[in-house]
Amino acid sequence: MSKDLTVRFHGAAGTVTGSCMEFAYDHRHVLVDCGMFQGSRSLEHLNLEEFAFDPALIDAVVLTHAHIDHSGLLPKLVKDGFKGQIHCTLPTADLLEHMLADSGRIQEYEAERRNRRRDRAGEDPFVPAYTSADARDAWEQCRPVELEQWFAPAEGFRARLWNAGHILGSASVELEVDGVRVICSGDVGPDNKAFQLDPEGPSGFDHVVCEATYGDREREAVTIAERRLLLQSEVEAAITRGGNLVIPAFALERTQELLLDLHHLLLSGAIPNVRVFVDSPLANRVTEVFERHAKELEDTGETNIFDNPSFHFVTDVSQSIALNSVSGAIILAASGMCEGGRIRHHLIHNLHRKDSTVLFVGFQAQGTLGRVILEGAERVRISGNDVRVRAQIRHIHSYSAHADQRELLEWVEERSPISGSLFLDHGEPAALEAMRRELQRRQPDLNVKLPQIGEKYLLSPSAPAKRLETGRSDLTEVLGHDWQNTYADFATSLKADLAKLRSDRQRQEALEQMRRVLASYNAHMARKNGR
Repeated sequence: MSKDLTVRFHGAAGTVTGSCMEFAYDHRHVLVDCGMFQGSRSLEHLNLEEFAFDPALIDAVVLTHAHIDHSGLLPKLVKDGFKGQIHCTLPTADLLEHMLADSGRIQEYEAERRNRRRDRAGEDPFVPAYTSADARDAWEQCRPVELEQWFAPAEGFRARLWNAGHILGSASVELEVDGVRVICSGDVGPDNKAFQLDPEGPSGFDHVVCEATYGDREREAVTIAERRLLLQSEVEAAITRGGNLVIPAFALERTQELLLDLHHLLLSGAIPNVRVFVDSPLANRVTEVFERHAKELEDTGETNIFDNPSFHFVTDVSQSIALNSVSGAIILAASGMCEGGRIRHHLIHNLHRKDSTVLFVGFQAQGTLGRVILEGAERVRISGNDVRVRAQIRHIHSYSAHADQRELLEWVEERSPISGSLFLDHGEPAALEAMRRELQRRQPDLNVKLPQIGEKYLLSPSAPAKRLETGRSDLTEVLGHDWQNTYADFATSLKADLAKLRSDRQRQEALEQMRRVLASYNAHMARKNGR
């Protein structure tokens, strides 16, 4: 191997999850992030594949933050042979103790649940990507580092972390290798972000990797005070309807931001003394970490805003089930995209109620249940239950922890001049392309690249990055809309559609015709593939 610096993208290219970049130089390999793919079942299946590299040959990991789409495959990395250190900020290390353990428990539970299914009888047992014990092993390899202080993750590498303003402990990663300067944005926070200071970082790089989650949109500039007015309006409307206000909320940061705003609304009398249930054991543990780092948080008025008598932190399953009979309450539950966790339980019991409200306060990736509901589905399938959507579906955009297009462009401008290439990652295709066009309009000479998963680039000083290897060609369908969501929508609507027919004979004929269409298609594909 020559002493050239290269980077290979193993995730978050053409999609918003699975962040993982492998930097290699002189037989040394450093990962920036090692995250899980999240979203559709097909996309999440990628987490079960073998790594595209040998984990035993990775010298170190530099982690931007604790969100699972950036950190969630660390336990698998350790299980498969990684022995190096995981460098991150102290708050990130504290959060990982709980985030990784929870993810490990989810992997174990999902494997057990799938193995119990009758339609899997006789098949090889489903094996989890990793266990909670693997998660503990990974956390023990974390080594906290201070912001803006140089450290050496591997021989030939120098690195510094800069505040990214995204969540507690989040950072951008600066690398210097044999005269080549690179910065990876991680996830960049927006203006007026609760708890966090504005993003920081130096300027003048050879290569920059910038996220583009919201690269295709600009949000209306909203202050924290204005955002609280929006939340106040939603709470008042939900209480007037008489049902519950159900909020799918990410356990890390989004839940705590909502509690911050609800605390101020309750304290000021802007909303009545409504009960607020936080039904997420992980969110409750994360909140305890926030309390430990309270001195580092903005906007709290130096008080413990989580110690509000209206807040009820639910842990036991029996307490969670008891919320089925509640009305007129606010229920916060994970996961934020409705793909797992207790939020699915609450959606089953509230989506069909005309008097209830479901309020989305975060990004909903393609293929997720949250995206399906938000886009207006009349029926959804949740954990084997067909659920009619009759509740009010609402959305507040101003809680995003990600910078919008304008803020991302400002972040890129502050890193300039960029003498080599700007890579755009962590975005869906439309967002990436919109961001690329706007950057090229503003800086026609800037070399902008949209990497694909598996692509490898040579990074030289003051020269555009050169692609050395192409990406995976088998992921196009996986990264788009998932067939299983289409199937769930079809299956959920099928009974209602059949009921519209006039007789049982017509229903039987329709079912037989559908079977014939599927059989014909299977035969056609078999002939096409030469079988």
